Amino acid sequence: RIMSANEQVLPPVSPVTGRVVLRVRMPQKLRNIELGLLLLALGLSALSLALVQWGALGELDWSLLTYAAGLAGLTLGVHLALRLVARDADPFIVPIATMLNGLGITMIHRLDLAGGASGWDAAGVRQMAWTAVALVIAIGVLLVVRNYRVLLRYRYLAMLAGIILLTMPLWPGIGRTVNGATLWVNLGGIVFQPGEIAKIALAIFFAGYLMTARESLSTVGKKLWGIRWPRVRDLGPLLVIWVVAMGVLVFQRDLGTSLLYFGLFLAMLYVATNRVLWIGLGGGLFVVGAVLAATQIGYVQGRVMGWLDSFDPDIYNAVGGSYQLVQGLFGFAEGGFIGRGLGQGQPSFVPLANSDYIVAALGEELGIVGIFALLGLYLLLVSRGLRVGFMGTDDFGRLLSAGLGFVLALQVFIVIGGVTRIIPVTGLTTPFLAAGGSSLVANWVIVALILRLSDDARASVRHDAGVAA
Repeated sequence: RIMSANEQVLPPVSPVTGRVVLRVRMPQKLRNIELGLLLLALGLSALSLALVQWGALGELDWSLLTYAAGLAGLTLGVHLALRLVARDADPFIVPIATMLNGLGITMIHRLDLAGGASGWDAAGVRQMAWTAVALVIAIGVLLVVRNYRVLLRYRYLAMLAGIILLTMPLWPGIGRTVNGATLWVNLGGIVFQPGEIAKIALAIFFAGYLMTARESLSTVGKKLWGIRWPRVRDLGPLLVIWVVAMGVLVFQRDLGTSLLYFGLFLAMLYVATNRVLWIGLGGGLFVVGAVLAATQIGYVQGRVMGWLDSFDPDIYNAVGGSYQLVQGLFGFAEGGFIGRGLGQGQPSFVPLANSDYIVAALGEELGIVGIFALLGLYLLLVSRGLRVGFMGTDDFGRLLSAGLGFVLALQVFIVIGGVTRIIPVTGLTTPFLAAGGSSLVANWVIVALILRLSDDARASVRHDAGVAA
């Protein structure tokens, strides 16, 4: 909830002494906690990589473990950067992201072993290389963006960048269609998904726009049936984002990205105004668009039929049918409660297991216990981002932190919800886990921005509490 200008956050007072009780950890203690958790995450990642090799090959590949040691050094570089330029940053975010990233590399390498890939042809080695690039960029963001409020000045530039990035896959000559979805761009031999970067740009724009417009969105409008309805002109941004989301669905044939962008805007709109009405209006718009798409667009019809009648033989055997979904469900069933063990399963039976269905591959070898642990890590990561939003000292910081947290939460829900047949399958990647360089870079940039926001929020709380004391 965004506080009004008249509300104040007062430090707790001891009922015995009447003095202010300071419960804000000192920066050095925060960084020491982070270092301990980071070493634990790196150790568990190295152990899982070794277990995969031992389980699948019966021996260890020391060259790959050497690459992993180099990545560990870069991860510690992020920690050192925080000690230098963000001493008050949240101590749990980097270890959680590192653990998720390490599990992703482990499972991608496991699938390489099953497919016989090696060297630079192996997706696991490429994922390590992209992880190194992502960590360097995250360090750069921490060093360059010392004051996140500067981003507010560029909110409309961020909007323009987001629109350009969203439409780039449709540009002739550089757009690429893979598995029926037009999401990729080929620039000079480098293939990436511009939509992954667009979600960050749009989160910055949404935060800046809603900070300036939240008063009119929450208090202005006519009252009807006991509800204050927004003005028609205030509905403009909601309709524009709805049109953009539907455009992504129709022209790029990507249900997941469409749901992600529209869901992000609705979540940030609710945080800014605290009005459930906006969720109802936005949700109604999306349902109308989804129903129209499901009845008029063959691609969406196939996804819905594969979701509702996954085990129908005709749908299962059809081109683009439910074969991948059912194979993923069989993988979960094969894993059972505690899993087959790292390196002991057969995750390669699921098509695209290293990207869209990496959660199903992990479920087979780690079981439901491992999946719940994985979801627990995501829950902690998202909750830390939202917590920064509650601690923030200004509206822009609160909205931006909440938006970045919701980006991760929505993406996890959309991907895992599709794999487990809660919602129709989409083409999004699982944050930090799935193979893909653009997704990995974008998610580490999100981590860097949340760290910067948390550093400012904690430093302000500590300063205010010290002044009050």
